[in-house]
Amino acid sequence: MTTLSREETDALIAEVLEVYPEKAKKDRTKHLASNDVTIEQSKKCITSNRKSLPGVMTIRGCAYAGSKGVVWGPIKDMIHISHGPVGCGQYSRAGRRNYYVGTTGVDTFGTMNFTSDFQEKDIVFGGDKKLAKLIEEVEQLFPLHKGISVQSECPIGLIGDDIESVSKKASAALGKPVVPVRCEGFRGVSQSLGHHIANDAIRDWVLDKRDGQAFESTPYDVAIIGDYNIGGDAWATRILLEEMGLRVVAQWSGDGTIAEMMNTPKVKLNLLHCYRSMNYISRHMEEKYGIPYMEYNFFGPTKIVESCRKIAAFFDDTVKEKTEAMIARYQVMMDAIIAKYKPRLQGKKVMLYVGGLRPRHVIGAYEDLGMEVIGTGYEFAHNDDYDRTIKEMGDATLLYDDVTGFELEEFVKRLKPDMVGSGIKEKYIFQKMGIPLRQMHSWDYSGPYHGYDGFAIFARDMDIALSNPTFKNLVPPWKKVAEEEVKKAA
Repeated sequence: MTTLSREETDALIAEVLEVYPEKAKKDRTKHLASNDVTIEQSKKCITSNRKSLPGVMTIRGCAYAGSKGVVWGPIKDMIHISHGPVGCGQYSRAGRRNYYVGTTGVDTFGTMNFTSDFQEKDIVFGGDKKLAKLIEEVEQLFPLHKGISVQSECPIGLIGDDIESVSKKASAALGKPVVPVRCEGFRGVSQSLGHHIANDAIRDWVLDKRDGQAFESTPYDVAIIGDYNIGGDAWATRILLEEMGLRVVAQWSGDGTIAEMMNTPKVKLNLLHCYRSMNYISRHMEEKYGIPYMEYNFFGPTKIVESCRKIAAFFDDTVKEKTEAMIARYQVMMDAIIAKYKPRLQGKKVMLYVGGLRPRHVIGAYEDLGMEVIGTGYEFAHNDDYDRTIKEMGDATLLYDDVTGFELEEFVKRLKPDMVGSGIKEKYIFQKMGIPLRQMHSWDYSGPYHGYDGFAIFARDMDIALSNPTFKNLVPPWKKVAEEEVKKAA
């Protein structure tokens, strides 16, 4: 389908919303829009960070997911206790492919599930004593851990467990950080508040808590903030930064450690990848320690070059020269990849619906391959995310915030993209419709997608998905039923 005009996009939105009752239609209208590149603030066209509409299928997560699953969980040398029933911890365990170097159960614990396993009696009598006992057992079983975080699930906030008191006593007894995180799932409207709560816990319980060891800084020290090393993304980013002549002191929080987090206030520049999840702590370090932060995008060669030059401009000529040499060195590789895949992918249309930064950051990578993003949206964005998105998207293209399952399906049916980039909850819906889907939360068990090496993998994966003959031959279940009824009638 060709790109829609603004009138056609607005008409499509209105038509899809007709199924709702008047009150629901009025609410959802605020969250759907045709992009307007002329405006400076997205709040003039779209509403975000509001409660989901009851009765519709939202694809959001909860505050616990934002804290434990995103910010704290990837810190590899800490043990992250899911305080509450077993289900939340088991669901969040090892689900995001946060790659790390280490030996699981010895010095790394990210893929293990530690839970206080709440039962009915714990709801009645409280779980403070159970939590204290659990922390003692953790210390006995895994003495090489460097700290513990207590990630609250919903019942903890409802019954009023005093996790702060338990954590302070345990920290004093162990001589290690024990961090209480009030990230009960019901807080806020999505996982976004969980990010904020997690950032605040790091601010209050981790930063400024170094053990007194000397830290020898250099003029080229940087920290990677908001990269969770999905499929090795942070490693791919680190390679480029080090080739530029910079020293990566810390990674937050993929393949990261608590010591690295404590060292971060010594760096010269924080490099912020996922703005949504880590802008809070980046702003805090700028205000308290005077460390500036800079957003960057390492998806696709165009954005990589743009970001590397922006980063290099913060440093001296040595870094600038190394950066230009690095760009030139990789250009041959990028030219070859684009020459191979662009003729096959040119003109293909994509619709995105993801969380974090991907609905805008990956647009440039698709465009490098000649593809077009005709619709994008976020699960839990705020308006400052859409402020950044409207400049990346074409004029009058479709924007959708906290889109419902019904709306997304209808938009895909009407716009007929060649591919959808979304998550596991949506994957099989669109594949049954005969449309290839790539998981853009976890790279569909592939990756990395960051950096120059990552772009080669990204291009290959998009080509594999679109070239797969399976989807052309797939008959959706509802079409099979219709065909059978026609045969019976005949």
